[in-house]
Amino acid sequence: MSVLKKNRKTVIGIIGGGQLAKMSALQAIRMGFDIAILDKEKNSPAGSLTKNEFIGWVDDEKVYYEFINASDIITFENEFIDYTFLKKIEDAGKKVVPYSKTIFLIQDKFIQKSVLKKAGLPVPEFLEINSNSDYSQIKNALGKKFVIKSKKMGYDGYGNATVKNQIEFSQALQKLCDRCSELYAEEFINFQKELAIMVVRTKKEIKTYPIVETIQKNHICHTVIAPARVDDVVIKKVKQIGISSVEVINGYGIFGIEMFLDKENKVLINEIAPRPHNSGHYSIEACYTSQFENHIRAILNLPLGSTEMIKPFAVMINLLGKRNGSGVLQNYQSAVSDREIKLHIYGKSKSRIGRKMGHITIIGDNLKNILQKATRAEKNIIL
Repeated sequence: MSVLKKNRKTVIGIIGGGQLAKMSALQAIRMGFDIAILDKEKNSPAGSLTKNEFIGWVDDEKVYYEFINASDIITFENEFIDYTFLKKIEDAGKKVVPYSKTIFLIQDKFIQKSVLKKAGLPVPEFLEINSNSDYSQIKNALGKKFVIKSKKMGYDGYGNATVKNQIEFSQALQKLCDRCSELYAEEFINFQKELAIMVVRTKKEIKTYPIVETIQKNHICHTVIAPARVDDVVIKKVKQIGISSVEVINGYGIFGIEMFLDKENKVLINEIAPRPHNSGHYSIEACYTSQFENHIRAILNLPLGSTEMIKPFAVMINLLGKRNGSGVLQNYQSAVSDREIKLHIYGKSKSRIGRKMGHITIIGDNLKNILQKATRAEKNIIL
């Protein structure tokens, strides 16, 4: 049965009210749908767009069911919601996309890697850490240098620690256990590039966006270059792996898949995000249909829009907080002085050093020129 309503606006519920929810909500509203937002704080970036703003979280049963009842279909902006809360939506007779079973396979990264490996997809070597694990045992299996990761709640460098000796191993365990008690160790990949691809899927279609190159700053995605500067062989590998990854987890909606390209040109999956992704923000200006519009189309099982780029190249740079304080942009005059630069400010009330406060995008025919312009513009924006 279709969730689309004939005599009233269909209401799309989004769990979380941050920038991903905001950019998805803007596309939903543009297409004539209503939105409902569940967030812990009032007037979140997405919550400020609707009268259907619910303040609370999934563990507040009263508020959660009010939000569910107000929505015709529900999605979310991050995968950190325990899948059992998503199962409650399905049990209440409402559709959630992606499915709760898909989130079960993704949100625990050890399970995620195990599922992908069992399906024959390329992932770094990894093993579970338990009370009997020690540095020597892991070193023998993965090499002297490896990465310890939290199974859950890891993002933007949080929940990861690189280990090269016994002392760092002990320090990493102590630090990471404060965030998530369940850990695993993964082979350290000496990559030449970090790549990403967005895959969008409905019951009838599956499409990919151009493969992009991502450049990190302090473990946070800082710069995205589209398309990635790789050869056709790598492009074909990444597309095949991306599509297969989504199919293996029975994924519907939009997914961001991060990958490593190692020194031998081998492609390895880093992780999957079942939602719009930072590496796809460039698509708002650069593609005929943005990742956010196709996210809305996909959860409603509507025909997908074109994922092709309008211009040959695009550069997106995240605007990371440069200070602690107000989230209001301090210098609009200089921030918008280059007419080719598209400015996105997320509307977060507070800035802190390293926090994602917005992004800029530029598209064009010459990659070197637009990369220089974007880099120069980002340095002049004070958030």
